[in-house]
Amino acid sequence: MTRFEIQELPLAGLKLIKRQQLGDARGHFSRLFCSQELAHAGWTVPIAQINHSVTAKCGTVRGMHFQKPPHTEIKLVTCLRGSVWDVAVDVRAESATFLHWHAQCLTAENLYSMLIPEGFAHGFQTLSDDCELIYLHSKPYVTEAESALNAFDGLLCIDWPLSVTVRSERDTAHPWLDDGFKGVIL
Repeated sequence: MTRFEIQELPLAGLKLIKRQQLGDARGHFSRLFCSQELAHAGWTVPIAQINHSVTAKCGTVRGMHFQKPPHTEIKLVTCLRGSVWDVAVDVRAESATFLHWHAQCLTAENLYSMLIPEGFAHGFQTLSDDCELIYLHSKPYVTEAESALNAFDGLLCIDWPLSVTVRSERDTAHPWLDDGFKGVIL
């Protein structure tokens, strides 16, 4: 019996994972990860790192972060509290959807997770106050491999649903894309 429904999204390799929830008078239970079941979705390596974030204010934008080769990573992003507009941008140099993006609303109630393959930048906007996310990573964070796109770059044209209330100085300072950006080669 599978605990996950796996849906292909418009960008190759990007998946929406819907968790099955079991409940009774005590409350409910859902599985966040199963290596055997999620191998069908593209997660075929061990979990190397688990991160947790809490974002206080509705309208906050975080991202668009990624790791450069050889430290590219798979991420499984799940919203545990609140709701977010979760965005993945294809930065794979050879991809037919290079610099295309896809967004998905992740909430504590809808039980969706986004499985983001290697070669994608990731970010989100909070749609409510006090959002809590958990991220599973296939590789540990490496400072020297860190890279990012500016979430408001005109070449990306990400359709953020709310007015922006908060961005970090670091995220605001991410560079704009130019002809020199060729993406990542996996």
